[in-house]
Amino acid sequence: MVRSSGAEASPGTSPRSTGVVGHPAPDVPGQAAAPFVITAGFRVPRVPTEWAPHSHPVHELVWVRGGTLTSRVEDRVFTVSEGHGLWMPAGVAHGGRATAGAQFHDAFFAPDHTPFAFGEPTAIAMTPLLESLLTHLARTDLDAAARARAEAVVFDVLRPSERQFTLQLPNDTRIDPIAEALLDDPGDGRSLEEWAQSLGISDRTVTRAFRHATGLSFAQWRQMLRAHRALTLLSEGFDVLTVSEVLGYAQPSSFIAAFRRSMGTTPGAFFGAADDAPDGVRNPVSGVQNS
Repeated sequence: MVRSSGAEASPGTSPRSTGVVGHPAPDVPGQAAAPFVITAGFRVPRVPTEWAPHSHPVHELVWVRGGTLTSRVEDRVFTVSEGHGLWMPAGVAHGGRATAGAQFHDAFFAPDHTPFAFGEPTAIAMTPLLESLLTHLARTDLDAAARARAEAVVFDVLRPSERQFTLQLPNDTRIDPIAEALLDDPGDGRSLEEWAQSLGISDRTVTRAFRHATGLSFAQWRQMLRAHRALTLLSEGFDVLTVSEVLGYAQPSSFIAAFRRSMGTTPGAFFGAADDAPDGVRNPVSGVQNS
């Protein structure tokens, strides 16, 4: 099992409420000082860190090593973990949250000189080659020719991830209160019938609204939301037993089975590749044990 980081989590507690440091919109490094097509850098937040909603005049690619990144864009929530990044098109308003101790990387792309465009936020496959190239471009001593060669290869190898790790929010006034309450506390165990009664609508209305707005049943949507939150909690060092309790599961085996249904694998297998994280990067999830 994952060894707890020492923080406490309990049912009904949103992870973002514990020791989170908020920041205004981050600066875009280097764009004013150097006319590069791609400008990259990284930092290591010592505590969970949130960025207020903001946008950039340039495209942004963010990824983490040894943790997770969550971003809410209008009616979608994106959760990306190691091996994946998130492309945010220029001008798109978004907020973000990075887990404590993760290496947080970002790269900014000048729109007028980027030979492709993703029209909406997109999960990106962060292959070792792509990461190495962007790390290389974070150097400040590259001459123009060397930088141009590296940027050209980035454009050749940057591809969307096969899995987008996106949770569609309903954006339906009839059931939005359910979604917002579960975003705040995914462990809320109220049944569909109890939710319908509390909102003064029929069970059938809730069922149809969730299916129409998200493509998922209420139960499937809540299960997917819990899988997204599990990625964050596990990355922050909480063990499987604690995560299963916070997310409202009766026992860890139920949580592991639900995670497998949503993500196609167990928590331990999902994070197994994180064992290769570089020295000094906190990686609490690599020792998850599953059954």
